[in-house]
Amino acid sequence: MNNAPSHCLSLLTSCKTLKILKQIHASLVKTGHHFDPFFAGKLILHSAVTVPGAVHYARRFFLNFPNPDVFMYNTLIRGFSESGIPQNSIFTFIDMCGKSLVPPDSFSFAFVLKAAANHGSLRTGIQLHCQALIHGFETHLFVGTTLISMYGECGSVYFAKKVFDQMREPNVVAWNAVITACFRCGDVKGARKMFDMMPFQNSTSSNVMLAGYAKAGEMELARKVFWKMKVKDDVSWSTMIVGLAHNGFFDEAFAYFRELRMIGLRPNEVSLTGVLSGCAQVGASEFGKILHGFIEKSGFNWITTVNNALVDMYARCGNVGMARLVFRSMLHKSVVSWTSMIEGLAMHGYAEEAIRVFHEMEGCGIRPDWITFVSLLYACSHAGLIEQGCSYFSRMKDVYDIEPTVEHYGCMVDLYGRAGYLQKAYDFVCQMPITPNAIIWRTLLGACGIHGNVELAEQVKPRLFDLEPDDSSDNVLLSNIYAVAGKWKDVATVRRSMTDQKIKKTPGWSMIEVDRTMYRFVAGEKTNKTTAEAYEKLKEIIKRLRLEGGYVPEVASVLHDVDEEEKEDSVSKHSEKLAVAFGISRLCKGRVIRIVKNLRICRDCHTVMKLISKVYGLKLVVRDRSRFHSFDDGACSCKDYW
Repeated sequence: MNNAPSHCLSLLTSCKTLKILKQIHASLVKTGHHFDPFFAGKLILHSAVTVPGAVHYARRFFLNFPNPDVFMYNTLIRGFSESGIPQNSIFTFIDMCGKSLVPPDSFSFAFVLKAAANHGSLRTGIQLHCQALIHGFETHLFVGTTLISMYGECGSVYFAKKVFDQMREPNVVAWNAVITACFRCGDVKGARKMFDMMPFQNSTSSNVMLAGYAKAGEMELARKVFWKMKVKDDVSWSTMIVGLAHNGFFDEAFAYFRELRMIGLRPNEVSLTGVLSGCAQVGASEFGKILHGFIEKSGFNWITTVNNALVDMYARCGNVGMARLVFRSMLHKSVVSWTSMIEGLAMHGYAEEAIRVFHEMEGCGIRPDWITFVSLLYACSHAGLIEQGCSYFSRMKDVYDIEPTVEHYGCMVDLYGRAGYLQKAYDFVCQMPITPNAIIWRTLLGACGIHGNVELAEQVKPRLFDLEPDDSSDNVLLSNIYAVAGKWKDVATVRRSMTDQKIKKTPGWSMIEVDRTMYRFVAGEKTNKTTAEAYEKLKEIIKRLRLEGGYVPEVASVLHDVDEEEKEDSVSKHSEKLAVAFGISRLCKGRVIRIVKNLRICRDCHTVMKLISKVYGLKLVVRDRSRFHSFDDGACSCKDYW
């Protein structure tokens, strides 16, 4: 072995990009070591597993290698199993069993079963189970545990338990796997039963229960397990913080984080990203800034995942400037880093900049994944960039070999629909190679609402209602489309149908952070001290907007069987108006008012926000379920295109 290949080996260890990987490969070719099984195996390992987005490069090299061994096959199977196209892992395994003389080992099955799990294919999983039995792995603990996990991911708790019951001496990993499988299949009671049956319970198993309860939304049960634990490690705390944040208990998540620090435990990467995720969801920018300061002081700022969470937090809290700053200061950027920045810019309406960042990403040798293209198509959709959106949709498949998912098709429907090409959007849906789901039809129905196309809405309605007949938002949207068109009999029919089926409208809520405390306003909620203050201030604001801004409430979609005063009163109680009024009442002058809303902002509220920014000389940022709206001097960043 001469110095050149040894040098290549050391370079491979630190290789992070496809560009450098290709240079190392070229050096091995020059020295004639590219067909050496040892170096070839290392090259495939780094391209398939270590370097992001390089698995296709690994496959090309693999196909040109004479007589690949089991390690090479397993590496490629593993690489595809962890990629966005796990089905290729299954095809590689089939090729291994059929064409080659290399028999699969326990690692082969572990990796390909993970691929079946990620692909969500129970049928494939069962076939692989049969192959494992044929190859004599029926008593192999490692393969058996992977089978349990696969069945859990594919939704079959019955088969997961059956594999577990056939194990002679299941270890703690197998017990944890079957408990996790129960949770994944929605069998919460079954998970508890298995946990109570365990011959050995340790903190790892309790953490599995915490994670399972959190994902199932059973936070009260999670709390009971947590406080009964004799030893709570950093994983226990992190799981509770993330679980609370993801289930809407944001104040409690922040309280747990504070307590974690008070008892002297050092927050880890998971707890930090979890609490930052909580900040992002509710728009708690002030608390997020405090966390950012802690991260800088504690030396966590070198961790890529923490920085990614910071970028996401700032972007979702409406501070895209800080998101840019964190992103640009990162020493190492993963595909998630680039995608988070593209998504943040897209949400704020900076489509052209999002596209520039995408091209910069390509220039750095980072291969975009399917989520990157969702963000890119989203940017085009919300800026009306039809040609660019179509171009990136084609490029995704032609250049990067990424098969479009339902999310990508949804973006294209939104792209056409938002721009007013409703028939084109409808034709696109009808020609999709995959069956359109409720989200696709809902996107088209939303476009009909934006452009007032009753006829197409009535074509979309039965398709959508067949899939999800009990969704309140669809019924409300259809009712509003009829109302704007003045078809009040149809409005009454939809509303009566909702009553008969006991479908309740999702209440609108808005949140605002004042002095690091989150205040939540819900449409139509009972008056308390906070809402009373908001209502009082809102009356004053509306009066001033009428006098100085010429405000006239937009009440077209409000039910026709009430008088104009009641209609105006109805739109005045929208939660975002109350949140902004409360912000004006409490926040000092010069502060940006940031609101997070769970529903799409209505036209009347959008008009009010623009007028407030003009009359009061304030900057407002509202994040609705679709995008960000930045109001300044009477204009919105969406340019009224939302």
